Parts: sequence; C-alpha cells; structure tokens
Amino acid sequence: MAPSRPITINKKLTLNRIENGLLKRRGRRAVTLGIYLFLVGISLAVFAQTIRYGFVNFDDDLYVYNTPAIQAGVTIRGIGLAFTSPHARNWHPLTTISHMLDCQLYGLNAGGHHAANVLLHTIAVLLLFEVLRQMTGAVWKSAAVAALFAVHPLHVESVAWVSERKDVLSAVFFLLMLAAYVRYTRAPSIRRYLAVAVLFAGGLLSKPMLVTAPVILLLLDYWPLRRFEQPSTKERNKISKFGSQLRVTRGLFLEKLPLLILSAGSCVITFVLQKRAAGAIPPLPLLWRVQNAVASYVIYVWKTLWPTRLAVFYPHPNDTLATWEVMLAIGLLLAITVAAIVFRRERPYLFTGWFWYLGMLVPVIGLIQVGEQGHADRYTYLPHIGLFVLAVWLAADVIAVSEFRSRLAAGSAIVIIGALAWTAFIQTSYWRNSETLWTHALAVTDDNDVAHNNLGYLCVDRGELDKAISHFGSAARIRSGKRDPHYDVGSAFVQMNLADALARKGLPDEAMVHYEEAIRLQPYYADAYYNRGNVLFAKGRTEEAISDWEKTLQLRPDDADAHTCLGNALLQQRLQNEAMAQYETAAALAPNDFHSRNNMAWLLATSSDGSIRDGAKAVELAQQAVALSGGREPNFIRTLAAAYAENGRFSEAIAAAQQALALAAMQGKSGLTKVLKNDITLYRANVPLRGATTGDY
Repeated sequence: MAPSRPITINKKLTLNRIENGLLKRRGRRAVTLGIYLFLVGISLAVFAQTIRYGFVNFDDDLYVYNTPAIQAGVTIRGIGLAFTSPHARNWHPLTTISHMLDCQLYGLNAGGHHAANVLLHTIAVLLLFEVLRQMTGAVWKSAAVAALFAVHPLHVESVAWVSERKDVLSAVFFLLMLAAYVRYTRAPSIRRYLAVAVLFAGGLLSKPMLVTAPVILLLLDYWPLRRFEQPSTKERNKISKFGSQLRVTRGLFLEKLPLLILSAGSCVITFVLQKRAAGAIPPLPLLWRVQNAVASYVIYVWKTLWPTRLAVFYPHPNDTLATWEVMLAIGLLLAITVAAIVFRRERPYLFTGWFWYLGMLVPVIGLIQVGEQGHADRYTYLPHIGLFVLAVWLAADVIAVSEFRSRLAAGSAIVIIGALAWTAFIQTSYWRNSETLWTHALAVTDDNDVAHNNLGYLCVDRGELDKAISHFGSAARIRSGKRDPHYDVGSAFVQMNLADALARKGLPDEAMVHYEEAIRLQPYYADAYYNRGNVLFAKGRTEEAISDWEKTLQLRPDDADAHTCLGNALLQQRLQNEAMAQYETAAALAPNDFHSRNNMAWLLATSSDGSIRDGAKAVELAQQAVALSGGREPNFIRTLAAAYAENGRFSEAIAAAQQALALAAMQGKSGLTKVLKNDITLYRANVPLRGATTGDY
C-alpha cells in the first residue's frame, strides 16, 4: 500500500498545475478582452461623432460626391476603371473600390462613409495591439501603444476625413501583413510568405506610402523578433561567427527582395501618374524641399508631444526657414539617431522605433513635393507607431526599478491617454462641416490662402458674394508673394475664382482684370478662357467671346458646355447651321445636358429658315430638355410650346405656354411672363413662332 501514496500526491500536483494553468489562461483572456473593449471604447468615444458630419469641400468632391464612377457604386466597369486609371490624381484601386462600396451601401449619405473610416481605424487599433503582443509578449506595453495610436490628435485627419480612407484602409492591410509576417517567422513556408506578399500588395493598392514596409520588416527582424541573431551555438561551432552572421543578414535581405520589387513597381506607377496629373508644374527648389523635410521631421515629433494648433492645411514655408532653425533640427535628428545606434544593444526598441519613424515618413516628407502643403497631420498615421513603441518601452525601462514608480506610471499613462482623447475629440469636432474646418485653420495658421479660398467657395454657394470676394482677395494677396513657378497653377485658380465672384456681383470690368491675370499665370487654362467668354458674351462682345470659347475647345475638345456656349454666340450672329452643329456636338458629348437639347429644339421650332425647321424633332428634344431639367425651368417649357406650335399642335402649345407662364410668375421672371403672354396670343391664332429669341442664352 505504501507506494500508492506518492503516486496520489503526484496526481494532485499535476491536477493543481493544470488548474492553475487554466486559471492563468482564463485570466489572460479576461485581461485581453478587457483591453479590446477599452481600445474599442476610446476609439468610438473620439470618432463616433463623425457619423453625424457631412462631406467637406476639400477633395471629398474628387473622391466621392462629384465623381460619377464612384456614385454609381460597385460595377464591373467601375472596378476596371479603378485599376486602369487614376482617381483624384492618384492610383489606389482598393481605396477607390471601397468608396464605390460606400456609395453602393449608403449613397451620398456622408455618415455611412464616416462610419466606414471609424470601423477601419478601430480594426487597425486592435490589430496593432495584437501584433505587438504576439511579437513582444508585453501585453500592457502593447496596449499602451495601441491606445496612443487610437486617440492621438494627429490621427484625427486620417479618420475624420472621408478622403483619407486610404490611410485607414492601408493601415489594416499593413498590420495584417505584420501579423502574417510574425506567423511566417515562426514557421517559414512559401504559403505563409505568399500571405505576407498578398497583404503587402493590398496595402500598396490602398496607399502607395507603404513602399517602405520591407524596411520596417527588417527593423522588426532586429527587434523584437531578433532574427539577426545567430541561429544556435552548434551552428557557430561549424563556421566562424562573422561568416554565420553575414549569412543570416544576407538571407534576411534576400527574403525581402520580392517585397522590394512590389514597392518599386508601386513607386513607378505613382510617380508617373502624379506627374501626369500635375502636368508641367515645376518642383520647388531642392534646397527648400530639403530644409522643409528636416524641419517637418522635428515638427511631427513636437506635435506628437504637444498636439495643439492642428489644421487641415499648413502652407509650405518656402525659403522662410532661418538657417539656425534648420541646423538645430539637423542637430536634434542626428543626436537621436546616434543615440538609437549607440544604445541599440541595451535598448534595441530605440533603434527599431526611431528608424521606423524616419523610414515610413520618407515617401511623404516633401523631398518629392506633391501638393502645396508644408506638412500634414495625416502623414504621421503609421510612422507614429515607431515613436509610440520607442516612448512606451523606454518609459517602462525607466520606471521598472520601483513598484511605486510602476503605479505612478500606470496612473500617468491613463491621464495622458485621457488628455489625448479629449484633445482628439475637440479636434474631430472641427470636421463637422467645411466652414468650421477652414475657420479653425485660419485661426491656428498664418497666411493660409487655401483656407481663404475654400471659405470663398462656401460664401459663393450661399450667395454671400461680398464675403466670397473678400476671402478670394485675401487668398490672391497671399499668393502674390509666392513667386516660384511651382505656385502659378494654384495662383491662376485663385485669380479665376475671384474673377467669377466679381462677375456674379455684377462687376465685369473688375472680373476681366483677374481673368487676364489667371491666363497670364497659366496660358493653357481652359476654365479661365471659358468663364471669361461668358463675361464677354454678357457684355455684348460676341466676337471676343467666340475667340475664348474656341480657345477653350482647342485645349479641351470634349467640353460640352463650351460647345453649347459657342453655339449660342453663333446663333446670335445668325449662323444657324453652324450653331446647330455645335449643339449637336454638345448633346453627343453630354447625354444628360438639357441646355444643348433645349437650344436645338428652339432652333428647329422657330428658325426663319425653313430648311432648318423640324417640328417633330423639336418636340422630341424639347421633351428631353424638360424631363432632364426636372420641369422647373419655364424657358424649356416655352421651347416645348414653340415645338408643339411648329408641329401644328396648338392646343398643347397653349397648355405648355400657360404652364411656363405660371412658373415664370412664381419665380418672379416678369420679362419672361410678358413674352409668354404674347406667345399664347399667337398660338390661339394658330400662328407658330418665327425668329424669336429665348432667355436660355
């Protein structure tokens, strides 16, 4: 009986160990679940407000609400276009398709588009926590990094701006790629490597900024994966330590070669498309770009620590940076870089975190200038992860010597995350509408011509022409100091906006000055010629208007509006056949254009030349014009009445003319009501219109 006693004790010990292990695992699962809920909670607390917001007048039109291929939803043709043509001057087909999917699900309800951004950001936050936990085994440090990523105010732009879908979508692919890479490093196989490559390709197809991701994988190989370390003692005994290390290093670099090829392809496509989109816009001087890039690295670090006075657009400093500022920035960057290298063995996270930050910013730091901004909050979205890892792991090392300090650090972390979340919540609130967004930008930046220009647009839409002229004038004055040729295209755009507002205000002579300045700055500016032609035509300078519209069509042959306007001018000069040819071209180019159809119908119904008149065709075109315009334009209904009369259908002509008369009276168009009464008198006498004019042109 004696031997059975120790066997029973061993069984109890084994059961106790199993039970303790299960309890620990359950505890870890509970902690992990709690962290998941916390991360989701703080993400929604900051960004859920955006589902009540609308689109803004900064790129959202190009990305969503003024792009027919996007509004059509997910279609075979749309998917084909996403992969074969640029969208908003960039090539990111998966992002494009995601916008199509939003329109398929929500139409142009901006709340649904915002909700998709918030969902993708929240998924990225959870993935970041999980990837760091898997790589390092440090649950709380990983949670702290993910929390900082979730609520840092510099990330508001990436989440609250519908146009920045590419940021949050590419982040999800990037972090999924890291998760796949961790699995691959633990059990390498071709299948797992292909998963890494496919997810990386998905990230590049969402936003080309991920081209430096292979470098990030090498940094993770150094720490925390430690793949640069020699495989084993046995291996070191076979060959020299140096030879073994060299072989390991070479293998890790060769392993990234297929991914680097994908990056190179993405770089080429992006560079070519952006050059085509930008036309012949010359770059800023290299010295300006280098100085701004150095300064931007430091600005992002400072804004990470003190995220105040954030704006949707920061003007480029050009050559205004003082030499001492640039030298100080270079010195600071070099000091941190040297420290990261010197202390890489004792604190390898410094090396990985710092070079993650430096490397991921390279594509957008401004050495290759895209746009006019000096820097942008959205560019920190993924590079920030490196800084957060560096900061959290360094703080943990510093306070690790004392339990009291650990509690103090935990409390401090909660306070910091709470403060950042509140600041991000406030920053997100500025995205509720375009007016709030640009007014805030003016409040926190100096000489922000982009903010003035976009506020001018809002004022024009509201009919507040004096305010619009003031904002456009401010933008023009600011841009007058930007004499580098890089700014000529944008300056011409502002000059044309100011001219348009002046023309609407009834100041055509003042408008002409700014149209001419726009054309001087950009001699091939089709819109400037087109708009100036409208002003010239209204002033009775028909020959000059024809010249401007012909120039417009030389630059942009497929402009249906320019064909219609040219037809109107030719008709005024009694060149009816030539006018009809222009209207027909316009109608063919724009199937939904009602102006060209109305004008063709009018000519076919009322021309004094019997060889041109065609009553049946006039009725058909006039009905199309009325239907396309929604039946709210009395001039179009007048045309339909004239077409009925030409066709001998006088009772229908009278009914249509009376409908147009009621609409014109309701809209306060007294001149048109008088003309329509005369038309009705003719129709009652069974007399069609001949050689009359219409208010449509």
